[in-house]
Amino acid sequence: MKSVDEIHRKVLDQSQVIDKIISELGKSIVGQEYMIERMLIALLSNGHVLIEGVPGLAKTLAVSSLASTLDSSFKRIQFTPDLLPADLIGTQIYNQKTSEFEPRLGPIFANLVLADEVNRAPAKVQSALLESMQEKQVTIGTQTYLLPKPFIVMATQNPIEQEGTYPLPEAQVDRFMLKLVVTYPKRKEEKLILDRMVNEDPINLDKVIDSKMIFALRDTIKEIYMEEKIKDYILDLVFATREPEKFKNLKTLKPLIECGASPRATLYLARAAKAHAFLQHRGFVTPDDIKAIGKDVLRHRIILTYEAEAEQKTTDDIINLLFDEIEVP
Repeated sequence: MKSVDEIHRKVLDQSQVIDKIISELGKSIVGQEYMIERMLIALLSNGHVLIEGVPGLAKTLAVSSLASTLDSSFKRIQFTPDLLPADLIGTQIYNQKTSEFEPRLGPIFANLVLADEVNRAPAKVQSALLESMQEKQVTIGTQTYLLPKPFIVMATQNPIEQEGTYPLPEAQVDRFMLKLVVTYPKRKEEKLILDRMVNEDPINLDKVIDSKMIFALRDTIKEIYMEEKIKDYILDLVFATREPEKFKNLKTLKPLIECGASPRATLYLARAAKAHAFLQHRGFVTPDDIKAIGKDVLRHRIILTYEAEAEQKTTDDIINLLFDEIEVP
């Protein structure tokens, strides 16, 4: 078993490629460091990511730009109310020469899939996407086809208050490792966007990393050291969403939470924290890693009661209270 120092040196060496990716993305994306960092965490920890924000915040551009830095296959799927499952996963086509049905695979067969405006598609399409995200396979007719590796879904969605949107099922939302909430750029950043983009000059990004290197980085991230105290801290955070009455100063949350975070939250929080440590060029996890990534892992896994909505409480408010009150190791 490697020592923490050995792991740390390995992380320092391998994590330099992340700086190169961020540098390339900076050619096309102004600001949005939060979104870029979280997309890289999802990529490196083998998790899917859901990005929410009003139109025009460079959500689609960010994902497609990330794809441009990867030497891997990329497909963009525009979700619409009339989209069919076959448009996503493929279908069987009758071949008159052979008198047999042959599969025609859909755009889901790619290493990085951008599901654009995912909450504008109906339930049947969402269920087809759910199988691919969870099982890394799709079923066409009676045949099951494995998806390529690595396979990551990065979905964008508009806030559900917008016209023509469907709320995603809880089971599907839980499959996303991270849910990001993207806000408007600062004035200084928007001035830079104006200067850079007003002439619509083409921006070419260099490929920095391939699938083989992604797997190597993931193996390194698995080795990143996590103390038992950090694991207990993660468990405290997750269990406080289910049984807040058992924690000091959190009893008031009991009537506000209808359903707490699932065990998947525990696993994703640990994996995402390791990836966050890797991005910070560290071979060990600290409580700050948990705090940095906690909202993105937990916000879509806590279901609030009507009482919480009446008090205008959000899941982010609940998570802030958890981080304030639960003792940090």
